[in-house]
Amino acid sequence: MKNKKQRAHRFGIFAEYLTAAFLFFKGYQIIKMRYRNPKGEIDILARKGDTIIAVEVKARKCLSDCADAVSPHKQRRIQQSITWLMLSPSKITGLKGNQTPNIRFDVVWVVPYRLPKHIPDAWRIS
Repeated sequence: MKNKKQRAHRFGIFAEYLTAAFLFFKGYQIIKMRYRNPKGEIDILARKGDTIIAVEVKARKCLSDCADAVSPHKQRRIQQSITWLMLSPSKITGLKGNQTPNIRFDVVWVVPYRLPKHIPDAWRIS
């Protein structure tokens, strides 16, 4: 059981780095990976133009398992985390000087033997 859990964790970490490279080649600037604060965690913080993007990476065995992987609860945690960060953006080097950036929430699905599937603007702050 422990071995299975370790493999899943390693696959998740690999998926985050694969996603960062994938987004970089799509023209995104990667600001921070695995950003944590008291409100939650953001897998990848990126920037494209004047938009700050919080990217949630979901790694699963098959694409159909990814569809419901970002629950409303998880969305709220990510939103709270980005809101907390934006209260003092100077904490992150790539955010300095960005007074009121546009914020977007993306999801990237990663499954073995396929290119990552990027869903820009996957949800909005409610």
